[in-house]
Amino acid sequence: MIKTALTASIIDKTSTIGVIGLGYVGLPLIVEFGLKGYQGIGFEVDEKKAESINTGRSYIVDVSDENVKTCVDNGKLAATTDFSALAKCDVIIICVPTPLRKTKDPDMSYIIAAGEEIQKYLRRGQMIILESTTYPGTTDEVLQPMLEEKGFKLDEDFLLAFSPERVDPGNPQFQTHNIPKVVGGVSPDSTEAASLLYGQIVNEVHSVSSARVAEACKLWENTFRAINIGMANEMARLCNTLGIDTWEVVRAAATKPFGFMPFYPGPGIGGHCIPLDPHYLSWKARQHGFDSQFISLAEQVNSGMPAYVVKLVSTALNDVKKAVNGSKVLILGVAYKKDIDDMRESPALSIIDLLRSRGADLVYHDPFVPEVTFDHAYTIGDAEPLYNSELTDDLVRNCDCVIICTEHSTIDYKRVCELAPLIVDTRNALSLEIRNGSKAKVVRL
Repeated sequence: MIKTALTASIIDKTSTIGVIGLGYVGLPLIVEFGLKGYQGIGFEVDEKKAESINTGRSYIVDVSDENVKTCVDNGKLAATTDFSALAKCDVIIICVPTPLRKTKDPDMSYIIAAGEEIQKYLRRGQMIILESTTYPGTTDEVLQPMLEEKGFKLDEDFLLAFSPERVDPGNPQFQTHNIPKVVGGVSPDSTEAASLLYGQIVNEVHSVSSARVAEACKLWENTFRAINIGMANEMARLCNTLGIDTWEVVRAAATKPFGFMPFYPGPGIGGHCIPLDPHYLSWKARQHGFDSQFISLAEQVNSGMPAYVVKLVSTALNDVKKAVNGSKVLILGVAYKKDIDDMRESPALSIIDLLRSRGADLVYHDPFVPEVTFDHAYTIGDAEPLYNSELTDDLVRNCDCVIICTEHSTIDYKRVCELAPLIVDTRNALSLEIRNGSKAKVVRL
């Protein structure tokens, strides 16, 4: 049986692990396997990333140069753009992007491209695992037929499973090894072998009955967050209308030890998961004639937050007899979350675009992001790129408005409050102590 041979090689660490896609998901994963003594081959289409890994340098905030270099020096990690090396792998894990099309439908092109490469070099005895977030049914409806086209049979010739990635970039507390891993195979043998594999590198594995359950689990997790963030954003707008401090309300509600989980408002949602994953679930629901109303409403509220922030800026400038047109606006933080360099789906992009379309002069400071580029297809204002500005006293002092979009911990907010005439704080970055000692007018979400 294929499962017997594969599990034996996993246990004695003679199996070679291939990972397709060395981004925020794939690189931490293959390094974890390397540190545990497994031979790993990373597959990339980006030659610069492959070269960086092979010289022992990491480009991911959660993976240290030291760990990459240790794996490379010990012969446990090599990166390549040559996909023929897939034939050498006993396990192949797919960690490629799953974006949305302009129509908000799933873009499966990266998964299909990875599947086509695997199909070319597939040999008997391999296990393929998909980690890319996708709609329920992808593993058995898309990948399985591709593998069977070569005349191979599930369980007899190959194993196939899904295990959702649960990466939280920049989170020092939860990383690959201590985040529970959900695993669902297309067959019981696949579930057992994949669970055994992940059990070598993570503290806890939770096996489920099918790949579809595992796929739905990931979407449920992030849809839960998107809906609750949407509620927090709507409550923030309501509190603003009623003249109530949003953040004080959340802190008070969070004192309840049961039946409440605090979610916090912001300028919008960003990253690769929360803005996209609910669309995968609602798309699949529509294929079966089901209207997912909660998901649609949350998306409407969350996607409207950048425009709401611009409205707050416009009103705040108007109160000091200034127009958005011609005002110099400084954006503090453009990454989608604090202390990382990830710009994917960052609400700061929409805020910048909306303000530039209204004639504002935009500059930004973000210690993690040297350059911001814009997709011309989605841009209504000036689509020219922006470059990081040093946070000097003169820069802050000479701005008409500062918008805190991302609360990076390296920024001296007390100093900003002492110099800026007007601040719109979308992240509750300014404590009461800082605000009370400030001469700046502060508008909070």
